[in-house]
Amino acid sequence: MATATAWSLHIHTADLKRAAPDFHEGAKNLSKALTTLVTTLDGLGKPWGDDKQGKEFGDAYSPQQKKIESAAGTLVLGLVSIHEAMNDLADGTVDNDQLIAGMFTEVKTGGADKAGSDGSGER
Repeated sequence: MATATAWSLHIHTADLKRAAPDFHEGAKNLSKALTTLVTTLDGLGKPWGDDKQGKEFGDAYSPQQKKIESAAGTLVLGLVSIHEAMNDLADGTVDNDQLIAGMFTEVKTGGADKAGSDGSGER
């Protein structure tokens, strides 16, 4: 017989806040590396030459270079997105915790109920 397992999601806001900057730093580092790569490769021009073999190589290489640069750019955006999402999740969790705590907090009113003899009255 299969046993059901109850899963529980525990979000620790401190862990999210602590880890989020790592993704931001990774995005910055990858972005710098990508800029260096693109600048360096573009600065080389077409070192393979314009002969038949060089042209064949360039025709095969250039589109692949652009794909690699695009993929690395997508990774940078992904890391930035993770950083922002972790911060938003941590902030949302704190807000949610405060909202839930507010639901279970006794609300104190300014004065005692002023009930009439028939049970109706001003609160």
